[in-house]
Amino acid sequence: MSASRGGFAARLLLAQTLVILIGAVTLLFVALGLAPGLFRTHVERAVGPITPELATHLDMAFARATLISLGIATAAAMVAALAVASFITRRAVRPIEELARAAAAVSQGDYSMRVESRGLGTELTTLNDAFNTMAREIAATERTRAEMLRDLAHELRTPLTSVRGYHEAIADGVLPADRATFARVEAELSRMERLVDDVATVSRVQERRLVLDRRTVQVSDLVSGAAENIAVPAHNAGVTVQVDHTAGDAAVWVDPDRMHEVLGNLLTNALRHTPTGGTITIGTRMSSAKGTEVEISVADTGTGIAPEHLPRLFERFYRAERGRSRSDGGSGIGLAIVRGLVEAHGGRVRAESPGLGHGATFTLTMPRSAHPRPARPAPTTTTPARAGNTAKRIRNERA
Repeated sequence: MSASRGGFAARLLLAQTLVILIGAVTLLFVALGLAPGLFRTHVERAVGPITPELATHLDMAFARATLISLGIATAAAMVAALAVASFITRRAVRPIEELARAAAAVSQGDYSMRVESRGLGTELTTLNDAFNTMAREIAATERTRAEMLRDLAHELRTPLTSVRGYHEAIADGVLPADRATFARVEAELSRMERLVDDVATVSRVQERRLVLDRRTVQVSDLVSGAAENIAVPAHNAGVTVQVDHTAGDAAVWVDPDRMHEVLGNLLTNALRHTPTGGTITIGTRMSSAKGTEVEISVADTGTGIAPEHLPRLFERFYRAERGRSRSDGGSGIGLAIVRGLVEAHGGRVRAESPGLGHGATFTLTMPRSAHPRPARPAPTTTTPARAGNTAKRIRNERA
């Protein structure tokens, strides 16, 4: 074995050797201490009393024979035991060495390394499975990071190119340096600011550095506020918004501003993909028999989502329609923010769609608050989208 391999293997073999030696010495002392007396007692019962001189010779002969027999047996046993111990040591150390090599490869950037389970016990199997899971997750994270940097560069390049174009046009006298021109420059700068804010938000959420100002909020208040905020843009787009509230006086322990951001993202997303004459439904219901969770759903009758895109919708920068730009389709950060904020509150989110052309439903499942405040009546009937206040800037898009 090499020096790098010999450390643990040598110690393991040495430990097994010490166990064998200690066992042999213990056996020898016990045998020499007990066996002569037991032998003499057996002889006296068989032939009667014996003289002290004969007893001494019998003890010496028995001790010598026992010592020689035990010595030969111990030597043979040690040879056999060491052979078995060496085999077991090599077999036990091999998967650890493979795991060490794989870990070293991963540390150097080779995330394709995997280790196989060799049936040496549940502990090693669990360790190998944990390493393989870690390697897969690191590989996925690295792919996402590379995609994010590439997409981020692309998303920033577009408004930067526009700003540079306006700057050169103004400098060359092609465009006048008037309010309209500066308004267009301001719009491009705002796009960059929104993108940077989105990236910062999703990073804080996924790194668990987001501070939540939680309080008990009725679900009906969240839903009503979200419906009011989307009312004007929905009305302008010719889309009907309806509220179906069946969760009663259920309340949740959340940061209301963050939850309004979540619902606003989902509603804006639904509105973007719902054609004129379509419908967006905001629904609530108890999701478990014990009433410990509340579901809030945003369903639309829009373009729908292909099945192959559903598992990746909540990844950063993921867009099913890769050709869309941020201005008409978004960067793909919003749904990542939705998932991060919902999970930060101890909830979960899922997306469902029967397929393209059949709409989609996004469902939040949130733990119910144990101390709801007095209920306030909530709308339960279908209403057309109406004028309201669009106070929150909402930013997201469905892939």
